[in-house]
Amino acid sequence: MLAESTYDWWSLAGVDALVGEEPAGWLVTPPANDAAATKAKRPARVDPEPLPLPAALQRQEAPEVAEPKGPTVFPDDWDEFQRWLAENGDVPGSQWDARRVLPVGEAGAPLMLLTAWPEIDDQRDGVLFSGPAGQLLDAMLRAIGLTRGECYVTSLAVTRPAGGRCDGDDAAELDRLLWHHLRIAKPERLLLIGSDILRMAAAIALPDARGKLLDINQDGGKVEAVAVAHPAMLLARPAQKAAAWDSLKLFNRGR
Repeated sequence: MLAESTYDWWSLAGVDALVGEEPAGWLVTPPANDAAATKAKRPARVDPEPLPLPAALQRQEAPEVAEPKGPTVFPDDWDEFQRWLAENGDVPGSQWDARRVLPVGEAGAPLMLLTAWPEIDDQRDGVLFSGPAGQLLDAMLRAIGLTRGECYVTSLAVTRPAGGRCDGDDAAELDRLLWHHLRIAKPERLLLIGSDILRMAAAIALPDARGKLLDINQDGGKVEAVAVAHPAMLLARPAQKAAAWDSLKLFNRGR
């Protein structure tokens, strides 16, 4: 029974003979397990090309550092200055809208009307002081014996900044443009319209300018100026019209 049990075990293990007819070569690795032989039988594997990295992970070339631009050069000739305001891409305050709202009038006018930038309606219509605000301004000018056609009408910036505010480098360049514009416009008198341009030109708040004749230093001389709220503001807050008249009537002195 022990012999039969042993024989059955070897039979189940696949050993059916004690001695085979061919040498076994017990120390030789079978070809099926030979990695080199197996590799030789298989076709060469072609590794797929790696997928490109997302743009965010790709190596970025170092950006070229642009040389800092110097201060913008403002034309001194009047006609050239007007063309420059209309066309040049370096005009401070031209970057906020594709449509520019340009000055109207000539140098040496009896009165220069200056605001900081166009209002929303002005930007849409392409002209300063349009609509009801413009009608109120015309009435204010008639009260001091002038018409808009006799005045030089302009804004410091030829487009309107988002939210009606600017600061930083934009404000610094507009400040340079302000004094150059006044120098070549040579107005006899100056009407500052709105709190923004008053702050830029005289560094005071609008309530502090009520009923005061301001002397704006320019190119070695002084230009008489008064400040009023923007007509659009006066329409929204009629109570401020009295303050505007207190300032505007100063231009009637000596007439």
